[in-house]
Amino acid sequence: MRDDLLDPRAVLLHESAADRDAAIRRCGRALVEIGAVAESYVEAMLERERTISTYVGEGVAIPHGTAAAKEDVERDAICVVRFPGGVDWDGEQVTLCVGIAAKGNGHVPLLAELAEILLDPDRARTLREATEVSQILKELT
Repeated sequence: MRDDLLDPRAVLLHESAADRDAAIRRCGRALVEIGAVAESYVEAMLERERTISTYVGEGVAIPHGTAAAKEDVERDAICVVRFPGGVDWDGEQVTLCVGIAAKGNGHVPLLAELAEILLDPDRARTLREATEVSQILKELT
């Protein structure tokens, strides 16, 4: 994965969220804080989730905005937000969110790369259980 996509400041490993929407907002805020997206992108992430779940299995969700929100993206980026206590995601327990912001169709290769990483049980476990930013960076860059 391109190493300019993951700013270490967007790796948050000890977060908590009351529910799915709060978890998505936390991911969106992480992307806003590193200057990757405009504030309005956070709402687009919630809108996407209301349309189709971004839960991908193994305790992982990959929230991202709607196609209409592409103009809210300043640059392609991801964030990694870990919720050690878990978040109820429509009946599934999510402990790891990888938020995506991409211009144009940039999210398609990003999703494919993430899927490849997350389909490897050992790598997925490493990401879910990481307590150090360096562990995340090693797996994703």
